Amino acid sequence: MRRQARAAQRARPVQSRAGDLIMTDLHHSNQDANAAGGDPLDGVPTHCGRILLTGAAGSLGRVLRGRLRRYADVVRVSDIAPLDGARDGEECVRCDLADAAAVDALVRDVDVIVHFGGVSVERPFDTVLPANITGAYHVYEAARRHGVRRIVFASSNHVTGFYEQGERIDTAAPPRPDGYYGLSKAFGEQLARFHHDRYGIESVCIRIGSSFPEPKDRRMLVTWLGYDDLEQLVRRAMFVPSVGCTIVYGMSANRDAWWDNAPAAHLGYRPTQSSEQWRERIERAQPPLADDDPVRRYQGGAFVVAGPFEG
Repeated sequence: MRRQARAAQRARPVQSRAGDLIMTDLHHSNQDANAAGGDPLDGVPTHCGRILLTGAAGSLGRVLRGRLRRYADVVRVSDIAPLDGARDGEECVRCDLADAAAVDALVRDVDVIVHFGGVSVERPFDTVLPANITGAYHVYEAARRHGVRRIVFASSNHVTGFYEQGERIDTAAPPRPDGYYGLSKAFGEQLARFHHDRYGIESVCIRIGSSFPEPKDRRMLVTWLGYDDLEQLVRRAMFVPSVGCTIVYGMSANRDAWWDNAPAAHLGYRPTQSSEQWRERIERAQPPLADDDPVRRYQGGAFVVAGPFEG
């Protein structure tokens, strides 16, 4: 009954500005805590009943699967690909995000959704559509129906991939997707915004840079996100109070940066990793590209020249 009441409450459209004012006050309190050197998670429980992790068989899903267990009684892991069976404290559910009924069942009885499912590279639109666009819609609508309070959405730096590498942008910069993949993530961010404005569902959209054990090339010296920093971001995205609909770039404390996370300062994210230890080796092994090469010119790198896939 408690979950049914919560679902009914969450499903009501947001019609009053009073709730927005309360949200703003709490948002400012997070910023004040940061300005004072505090942490918005001080005194805040960082544990819940059940977390849903989609995309658990993917590269970052596998990383998070081993780390989310400490934040919940149960982690429900899901993917369209086969999983290796439930571990201690897990529920395994194979699910196609394009199947609305399956997603609805998947979301039932969860407290937080960490949505990392979908296509993670540039592909033809017909491949991106069911997983990244239809699938994201199904996740958010199921969350609305079941009263889920918070979604962590794996977005991408490719939402803004057509900004030049010489530009420094923040999350208020208009989207400039570098392909169908980036376009699908821009849709996901707007889906998150709509569900917050209309239904009060809070989201943190993490525009992931390049999250690997170590950077692979010169571009990744700027965009790299270490796994410890990824976990910190997801933890904050799940539990920092009153995030509204926040966009944050997922990057470590690298020497050079194209992205400014000041608008997301209320999350209290302070990266502890850096790509610098690999700089000398990478720069020695990889000569710089020509200045007029699109892969060097644009922040999206090789994604700006992927395709076209038809015609």
